[in-house]
Amino acid sequence: MTTPPRSLTDPWTLGPLTIPNRVVLAPLAGIGNWFVRLQAKRHGAGLAVSEMVSSHAIHYGNEKTLTELLRIHPDEATAGPGGPTSMQLFGSDPEIMRSAAATAAQAGADIIDLNMGCPVPKVCKTGAGAALIKDPDTAVAVARAAGEGSGLPVTVKLRSGQRKGETDGYVLAHRLVDEAGVAAITFHPRSAQVQHKGEPDLELARQLVASLGAPVILTGAMNTPRGIADAFAFTGATAVMLARGGLGNPWLFEQLLGTRDPAAEPAPEEVLAELHWIIDRCVEHLGPERAGRYLRKCYPWYVERLGAGRELGCALQGTDTVEQARALLAEAVRLPVAA
Repeated sequence: MTTPPRSLTDPWTLGPLTIPNRVVLAPLAGIGNWFVRLQAKRHGAGLAVSEMVSSHAIHYGNEKTLTELLRIHPDEATAGPGGPTSMQLFGSDPEIMRSAAATAAQAGADIIDLNMGCPVPKVCKTGAGAALIKDPDTAVAVARAAGEGSGLPVTVKLRSGQRKGETDGYVLAHRLVDEAGVAAITFHPRSAQVQHKGEPDLELARQLVASLGAPVILTGAMNTPRGIADAFAFTGATAVMLARGGLGNPWLFEQLLGTRDPAAEPAPEEVLAELHWIIDRCVEHLGPERAGRYLRKCYPWYVERLGAGRELGCALQGTDTVEQARALLAEAVRLPVAA
């Protein structure tokens, strides 16, 4: 019997969980809160991962961390649209990670994801993020503790190495699965040194897929439907993870899953409606005053798609309230201000 070709629409298994398709939202640092995750699920993502959360902040009861960063909205829960929610934690102390993972599970996470690839110096200097690639014994202990503390499947997001040409991350991936029981590896086949520059080493990713006894989620330079589909086919990865390519472009999930023509870009009306949805959810999350400031990071992603030019982008950056932003948007695209 001929095996049917793999598709991004196929379900897959992660520990005891069934993920409805093979397109995942990445843990976007400083961005991936509940409404960004929910947006991805509304447009088809089978799994969404939270922004990176400090295990120390959870363990020591930081109020903002517990009430905002760990917040899982009822609309994004497993019973809602899309698949499970994964909470990404970072840290290098196994016992603190054990405690933090338990708290994340109590908050409603379905999966614990561990960041062992962040290249940011303030993270690495604590021994966390990509620093763990050079400290594999600690990395294994942290992953094991996360599973024991939470009782949930644990995944780990890794870079290929700390510096260009290094493949320590490839070696660590095997140890994490074999010794710590990690349920899946998210592999970014570029070094921490190059961050988001250069071409991902898809051949190394293919070798990891072939040799690892667990699912591999491929991430890095996931920007276009054709490029993502080609990387998925070439590497044999279990799933693909969208990061920057999905910012202000949730329609990419639909294009990959066949619910939107890959050549069909959203009309200005769609873009504006989506931005108003983001504004509404941000107000719900932070209140109108804080939302007015927070949203400045989001406006550029949508302005580019509206085709409204630099003038609108600069004007939005100067707004203090969501009402000011809504008025500017309505004038720019000649549509009514959303209620």
